Amino acid sequence: MAESRHSLFRQFSKSEWHGFLKGVEKEGLRVDRNGFIAQTPHPKALGSTLTHPRITTDYSEALLELITPVCGSTDAMLESLKDIHQFVQQNLGDEVFWAASMPCELDGDESIPIAEYGTSNIGYLKHVYRQGLAVRYGRIMQSIAGAHYNLSLPDAFWEKWQQLLGNQQSLRDFKSEQYFWLIRNFRRRSWLLMLLFGASPALDASFVAGVKHDLRRFDERTWYGEHATSLRMGDLGYHNNAQASLNICFNELGTYTRTLDRAIHTTWPPYEAIGTRRGDEFIQINTSVLQIENEYYSAVRPKRTTEREEKPIQALEARGVEYIEVRCLDLDPFSPVGVNREQIDFLDLFLLDCLLCDSPRISDAECERLDDNYKDVVARGRDASLTLCQESGRVPVMEAASGLLDRLESLAELLDDWSGTRSYTTALVAQKESLANGVPSTRVLDAMRSSGLGHRDWVMEMSLRHQQTLRDEAMAPDVLEAFRAMSRDSLAEQAQMEAHDAQPFEQFLADYLRS
Repeated sequence: MAESRHSLFRQFSKSEWHGFLKGVEKEGLRVDRNGFIAQTPHPKALGSTLTHPRITTDYSEALLELITPVCGSTDAMLESLKDIHQFVQQNLGDEVFWAASMPCELDGDESIPIAEYGTSNIGYLKHVYRQGLAVRYGRIMQSIAGAHYNLSLPDAFWEKWQQLLGNQQSLRDFKSEQYFWLIRNFRRRSWLLMLLFGASPALDASFVAGVKHDLRRFDERTWYGEHATSLRMGDLGYHNNAQASLNICFNELGTYTRTLDRAIHTTWPPYEAIGTRRGDEFIQINTSVLQIENEYYSAVRPKRTTEREEKPIQALEARGVEYIEVRCLDLDPFSPVGVNREQIDFLDLFLLDCLLCDSPRISDAECERLDDNYKDVVARGRDASLTLCQESGRVPVMEAASGLLDRLESLAELLDDWSGTRSYTTALVAQKESLANGVPSTRVLDAMRSSGLGHRDWVMEMSLRHQQTLRDEAMAPDVLEAFRAMSRDSLAEQAQMEAHDAQPFEQFLADYLRS
């Protein structure tokens, strides 16, 4: 079956292949010149975090999130991401945009300001959701940053692919089915991305103050995982007991939305004990295992663009899967924009191969094995003795990784032939060289050691270097004016929403929960 799908894909002609549609959401903390999390409000020059299409915040008022539009090429996406970064850097004043996934210096939960979105009901709902995350998991965990990569294929591809497969479904249902085909294989191989792109092996001591852990001492201010690739994705990062009880099924759209909806409507006793209010203040949306779908932490999500006030599950059920969101990427601290070209091109290749290989339903037993492989690479990916559970038995991690990369060679050559470039082969070679010469997590520790700096000071040095690089290059006047206009328009839109929002929040929330 795997070969037959690859063979079918080769029946596309060069003129029928239109490439990928892609975008990225990149998070990063604002910090002061001492490497401490910023206590200032979101800069007004950057517009409204509620309505700006390119610049918002994630959990914290200090945690920026930069969003590219949908782009038709890696070049266009990286250019857009650079433009957003340049505009942000021009409006940070003396503050610095943190370059790493693990945060700067913190001083407990209270040092992390929760994001504000104004006084409209939808804006306040976003704030209450974040208050809920604080009472459930604490704010420290929410100070971590990452990059989310969004990928889709154009309808022209899906129409041809459906024809080649002889499928008679509606295009909407066919696309959803095929995206989940891809997702199942992504889950089988996601450990590889943590090996190739995990870049958070160390953290500032303030992140784990008073917390039991098994990290090693790097210096008086820094801890690190001896063989870890990504502390961000490990037990100290996005992890909690309530979500450990979930059994979200990624086999198909129906099982995914059904199990996710169940989590949103199943109460969790510790959250019931907290309640939804503290006096007149709302402190969580509900007392369920998940307040909303976005609370579920996963390495990948099927996505559909939502209308305002529409829930993600509703959008998926109404219009099907539109794109795939890869959520497990650490920031690349060596890149001024947090990601790099070879990484993006490799992800395209990797995700396409997930679509083109056989992808049976994942049983509960296989699901457990896949989770173990992922966790093992996150915690011990650089340990030469680590083995992963594969169909053939236990396989050394580097052998398994090399095997996956080798199988991508012919697909990379085909895409390069169609595009008239060497970008996919170059991206594949870059990952092979990374395996041979040191994956990013190794490079981070080596750079810290050679500089004689711990996590906070080394990342600060890199952040200042990136800031200077981006500020030194002038923005094109028309691009600069377009960003200024977006900021003005977003502030005006938020003000208009607030002026016309007369419904009491309590009623708004009740209607939202019923919908």
